[in-house]
Amino acid sequence: MFASLRERWRIDQVDLPADEARTVADVWRVLTKEPLPEEVLAAVNMEYARPEAPVKEGDEVAFFPPVTGG
Repeated sequence: MFASLRERWRIDQVDLPADEARTVADVWRVLTKEPLPEEVLAAVNMEYARPEAPVKEGDEVAFFPPVTGG
């Protein structure tokens, strides 16, 4: 988790057994016990991914807070 998500959940890096999560949304749910918010961005192996994207053993899943700028 990055930035404000890391601060809120106090999670930096976690290794999960492959059978605990089959999708990006599952990974979030295992870590936070909540559904993945629409505004949170996710990546699998450094490529943006949708919540229903599959994850497999060895994948790196990252979560990013909404980005603002201007």
